Amino acid sequence: MKLVLRTLKGVPLIKPGDPLDDIILSTLRKNRIKLRVNDILVLAQKIVSKAEGRLVNLTEIVPSREAVEIAQQSGKDARFVELVLRESKAILRVRPGLIIVEHRCGFICANAGVDHSNVQGDWGNPEDWVLLLPEDADRSAKKLQEKLEQKCGVRLGVMIIDSHGRAWRMGTAGVAIGLAGVPGLVDLRGQPDLFGYHLRVTQVAAADELAAAASLIMGQAAEGSPIIHVRGFPYALRESNITELLRPKENDLFR
Repeated sequence: MKLVLRTLKGVPLIKPGDPLDDIILSTLRKNRIKLRVNDILVLAQKIVSKAEGRLVNLTEIVPSREAVEIAQQSGKDARFVELVLRESKAILRVRPGLIIVEHRCGFICANAGVDHSNVQGDWGNPEDWVLLLPEDADRSAKKLQEKLEQKCGVRLGVMIIDSHGRAWRMGTAGVAIGLAGVPGLVDLRGQPDLFGYHLRVTQVAAADELAAAASLIMGQAAEGSPIIHVRGFPYALRESNITELLRPKENDLFR
């Protein structure tokens, strides 16, 4: 088995309304990569959000009473907290410097993914601009997959990833937030191990494993490598969505 991940060099800065499918194909040509059946493209959430116009200037936000209260607990800007509330189903934990939420798309994350880093608007103070996650990252991935497959004539997978913190461990790691064609969960229950024992509980978070690998070579600061080309993924592509990776609330021992 050979799994190859390659950063696409020369990706331009993405602006609202930019056609990501055309930009990806142009960048692939520059990198002399021709897409093959079962290749996967992994995209950083930020370029998808920017293309979809998810930039917000805090000076245009009026915080609610709840946002002001949570801002006092967390030490965050009340306008920022208001955006977190709008993007969330529920607030799970608040401490100084951090708000843990259930995002509208179902996953648990810090600050509902609202982020200042690598974000710049067209006017005003750069510090006032933030970026929201895509409204529906599964939908975004599916639309991009369909456009690329139509133009290239090959079956592809598309994945949108973000950096999340993890319970019990320090630091962030790449995780999938939107899937199209890439299996989120691979069920190995019933398969034999080396000694003939049949697995009873093993399910592999295949999309998150690939997301972490892609995030490792994307970088987190000024690397400018928001698209990763993947070849040799060891699991078959199929219809998928992010819900298969989300633990049901009734099985979550920490909520």
